[in-house]
Amino acid sequence: MSVALRERREELELVAAEAERARAGAGRLVLLRGATGTGRTALLEAVAEQAEAAGMRVLRARCSPDHTSVPFGAVFQLLAHGPGFDSAAGEEPDPPGTPPHRGRPARLWRLLRSYADDVPLLVAVDDVHLADESSRRWLVEAVRRIDRLPVLMVVTERSQYDIDPPADGLVHALSPALVRTRTLAPLSAGSAAELVRSALGRPVPAELVDDCVRAGAGSPLLLRALLDDLGGTAAEDAPAALPDNCAALYPGSYAAAVSWWLDSAGPTTTEVARALAALDDDEKADEKAGEKDGDSASGGGGHGDADAELLARTAGADPARVPGWLTAMTGLGLLRPGPGGRPRYAHPLLRDAVLSSWSGALRQAAHHRAAEAMLRRGDRAEAVAGQLLRSAPVGEAWATGVLLDAADLAVRDDRSDDALVFLRRALDEPMPDARRSVVLTELGSLEYATVRSTAGIPRLAEAMRLPGLPRDRVRAAVALGTALARQGEARVAIDVLRGLENEHLTGHPDLVRTVQTASALLSDHDPGTRREVYRWLRETAERSPQLVGTAGQALLVRYESTAGLTSAASAMRRIRALLAQPADPLAEGFLLGTAAAVAQWADQLDEADRLVRRGLAGQRTSLLHPMHLALLNVRVDIAAARGAYAELLDDPVVSSPVVGRLDPANAQAHALIALVETGRTEEATALADGFDLQNPYDSWELNRFLYARGVLRAATGDPAGALGDFLECGRHQSARDVVSPVVTPWRTASAECHLALGRPRQALALAEEELRLATEWNTPRVLGRALRVLGTATGGRRGLDLTDRAVRVLREGVGGVSAGTPDVTPEAAPEATSDGDGIAAPGGEPVETELIPALIAQGRGLTAVGDRARAREALREAAERAERLGAVRMRAAAEAALREGGARRAATARTGSGSLTASERRIAELAAQSRTNMEIAELLHLARRTVETHLTSAYRKLGIRRRAELGAALTDAGSRSGPTGPGPGPDRDRDRHRRGTQA
Repeated sequence: MSVALRERREELELVAAEAERARAGAGRLVLLRGATGTGRTALLEAVAEQAEAAGMRVLRARCSPDHTSVPFGAVFQLLAHGPGFDSAAGEEPDPPGTPPHRGRPARLWRLLRSYADDVPLLVAVDDVHLADESSRRWLVEAVRRIDRLPVLMVVTERSQYDIDPPADGLVHALSPALVRTRTLAPLSAGSAAELVRSALGRPVPAELVDDCVRAGAGSPLLLRALLDDLGGTAAEDAPAALPDNCAALYPGSYAAAVSWWLDSAGPTTTEVARALAALDDDEKADEKAGEKDGDSASGGGGHGDADAELLARTAGADPARVPGWLTAMTGLGLLRPGPGGRPRYAHPLLRDAVLSSWSGALRQAAHHRAAEAMLRRGDRAEAVAGQLLRSAPVGEAWATGVLLDAADLAVRDDRSDDALVFLRRALDEPMPDARRSVVLTELGSLEYATVRSTAGIPRLAEAMRLPGLPRDRVRAAVALGTALARQGEARVAIDVLRGLENEHLTGHPDLVRTVQTASALLSDHDPGTRREVYRWLRETAERSPQLVGTAGQALLVRYESTAGLTSAASAMRRIRALLAQPADPLAEGFLLGTAAAVAQWADQLDEADRLVRRGLAGQRTSLLHPMHLALLNVRVDIAAARGAYAELLDDPVVSSPVVGRLDPANAQAHALIALVETGRTEEATALADGFDLQNPYDSWELNRFLYARGVLRAATGDPAGALGDFLECGRHQSARDVVSPVVTPWRTASAECHLALGRPRQALALAEEELRLATEWNTPRVLGRALRVLGTATGGRRGLDLTDRAVRVLREGVGGVSAGTPDVTPEAAPEATSDGDGIAAPGGEPVETELIPALIAQGRGLTAVGDRARAREALREAAERAERLGAVRMRAAAEAALREGGARRAATARTGSGSLTASERRIAELAAQSRTNMEIAELLHLARRTVETHLTSAYRKLGIRRRAELGAALTDAGSRSGPTGPGPGPDRDRDRHRRGTQA
């Protein structure tokens, strides 16, 4: 059975029954109604064949819009091939005033009756809605008379909801008794699927079948045309699914069928259909723009009325008729409800076919009208801008404003790709030069950061050439300078800033200070320029501090910190004083970023973290700014200092480096070390090998990477290669006046390599110099590291004393050691974190990443002098801390040292609530109930010192610092503990070293 006749059995049976009735002398009209493409013509042909087979004479007529001007044209088609037709008599016009029953209609009626006298007749008229008016009147009159004649009239009529209301149908004035009407339904999905499989004659993927059913939309016309296009495809070339555009189909029968369907619907309906296709042309963009946070594109309410109104305005159609058309097309299967109930074409191929015959200019005009309509009804800026993206330039201010608002929203939502599109389109609209400069600055910044630097820099240079407000010019200059400096053109970047300062900022001292601060920060990318800039900055600050501002003074603190010219306590005092002063909005980012870096070096990680968050909150991410990346770098530095390796590796700045950058960045250096520490050396090697350092431009980030690569080489058994990297890092650092170990401790790292290579003298010299510089800065991290390496290089009892001191410094803080602070119990000072200068004090957070290797060095030293009991305690603690930190490499080192000292290998986890001994858990549970150490001692009949020892051990295993955290830690066994097993037992010496540090 053909496509058009499937599921038409009931109609054929109805006509057969009516034909039998007509042969008995009781004629009637059978009206076959249906939408365009439902197979009316094919069904009428089948009816005619069926009638001829039953012995009836068939009179046929096919109406056309080309013949509506010929009176009785359709009737002439019916009667022309009969035996008694006289064309001259039939076509001769009646004299004026001739009564209807005597003129041409009467003659034609008598002729029809004469045919019926010979044999029963089937009068088959196709597309009667296109018949000329005279023929329609004649046919209506004939229906009224055939009820006593052997004449069956079967006509087809288009019945579809169009935007322009259709004229009255043929049976409008007829009695229902004279007419049998059948409306042809669309093909069912199951029937369409069977036809697809049988028509293609080969195994068809289920996805292709489903696509064909949806693209056919229940229309035999469309489905037949689609199958014709697919039928010419060889089996080996057959697609697994339908394409989304008609250009991929050959020979194009489907697109032609859709075009014919549109023509049949009339021009207004065609405009609405095309407008719907255009509005739905980018479904994902529409959903993102119009469905944000669950809101509809219209800003509220149901989709139906809002979408119909927008569609009407876009197409210039009657708003009262569009909702009905959407409902009717959905019922026919051409449309389907999309997300949120929005009407959409049943398949993208159908939508594309509707659009394919529409010129680009008309389509753009429709999007323009849609944008205006959406703006008037208050749609979101991104939804309106989505239409403007597909329209020609509007040339009006409202379009510019909408596009820039949409770009701003995209930036806030961290959708840089969308922001780029909106900003580029905004440049097509007219705007003043000052505003265009601002747009170019943002666009160039985004293109540099997300596309490629070669696209961003010309935009920024163009922004600099346009006139604008001084602040906007400063933003453009800073953005361009940042881009140039990251490309290794630091001197050119500073020349750009100086040129702006000299030519355009007279009378704006605050902006001059901002430009000078930016120049100083960007000079970090070039050693020679850096020395020049900081020499000028220091000299100016000595004479007139107000000329450099708070941000400039903070940069000087940072410079002195890295140059070994100040202590951490002094640096933090000065930084906090600067933070307390009012800051210009343009300069505040420089101040916060610089302060965060100094705080991180000073081991004030919580304070540094707060400064980073505050600084990033004040940054517009779409504008290139040297301090934005600096803040992100400090954030990674903080995670590395804490040993938060998983957090560090998940940081976006690690996984998404600056586009177009070939040299390694600070984030990749930290990632390299994190991979080494977590035992993923193969990944670390792949990362390191991904950078070609044959001819890199000199930068502080290169130095960080050289240090990190040295760590990798040392960990993989290449101390000579590691030494080369560390020393190269040191040469570059020294050339920049960076001598303090706060940035990269290359001296201690080199000393360890010398020891591995059997060169203790060189190792001692480097370690002693590092200790001198560390003592100047005087924070637990750098001092503890220097003491540890010097102790290892020294060896013997003297070396052990140094490593013991390193452990105390890292565990208790500099203040407690250098001042000779007495022991403090866990109960006496449970919340202390810092002294008045901001440097870690007794009770402060231990520096885990340095404490663990210090404990390992202490354990090895104790083993060497024969104190195996204390050695095991130190090494077990190191292993516990490394396990809690996820530091696989350091735990392996601790376990190896334990085995070398004769300890049995641990079979259970060393941390978490499951690792607590029975005594530790009992005491910890009582402490969690807010009991004091004395109360617990009396309750359990223990010495207070024993209680403190067990609490200290429990705190360490649970990874907490305060008594208030005990309750949660004890109940959080699943997340903190491994397999249960005994931890290390209490020990008087261990207690002496740990008292007062864990509660």
